[in-house]
Amino acid sequence: MVVRERFEQELQEVQGQFIALANSSILALQTAFEALVEQDLEKALKILEDDLVINRLEEEINDHVILMIAKQQPVATDLRRLMVLVKAAADMERVGDYAVNIAKEAIRIGKEPIVFPITNLQTMCNKTVEMLESIMKAFTEEDTVRAKEIAELDDYVDDLYGATITLLLRAGVENPAHISQITHLTFICRYLERSADHATNIAEHLFYLVKGKHYELNN
Repeated sequence: MVVRERFEQELQEVQGQFIALANSSILALQTAFEALVEQDLEKALKILEDDLVINRLEEEINDHVILMIAKQQPVATDLRRLMVLVKAAADMERVGDYAVNIAKEAIRIGKEPIVFPITNLQTMCNKTVEMLESIMKAFTEEDTVRAKEIAELDDYVDDLYGATITLLLRAGVENPAHISQITHLTFICRYLERSADHATNIAEHLFYLVKGKHYELNN
C-alpha cells in the first residue's frame, strides 16, 4: 500500500509539472502574437528568454518519468499514463517552440508598418489558444468527449490556414516590395496551424490513455 501511495504522489508531481509546462507554452503563444500586433520587440525578446524554462520543464518531466519506471516498474494503465504524459509534454514544448518562432518573426518585421490585414491570423491564434486550453481541461479530467470536439476544431483552423495562405501569396504577387514581411506573416500563419495540430495530438494521447487504443482524430 505504501508503494502505491508513493507512486500516486509522484504521479501527481509529474502531472503538476506538465500543467506548468502547458500553461507556460500557451501563455508564450498568446504573448508572442501580442508582440507581433503591438510590434513590441521587448515582449518578443522575453519569449525567447522564457523558452529556457519550458525546455527545462520538459526535461524534468522526462527524467521524473524515467526514474518512476525504473523504480516502480508500472504496468498497464499506470505505464500508459506515464508514457502519455511524456508525449503530451513533448507536444506542449513544441507549442513553446512555435511561440519562439512567432516572436522571432515579429522581431524581423520590427517596427515596419504591417501591410497585410492580420484579422485571420488573430482568429487562428484565438482558436488555437482555445483548443490548447480546452484540451488541458479535457486531459486533466480524462474527458474523451471534449477531446474529440477539440480535435474537430482543427478542421476549422486548417481551413482558415488554407484561405489565409492563399491571400498572403496573392498579396506577395501584388506587392513585391513587401514580399519580405509577407513571407514572415506566412511563417507565422504556419506556426499557428501547427500549434493547433499539437492540441489534436494531445487529444489522441488522451484517447490512448483512456481506451488503450490509438485513434487518429484529424482524418
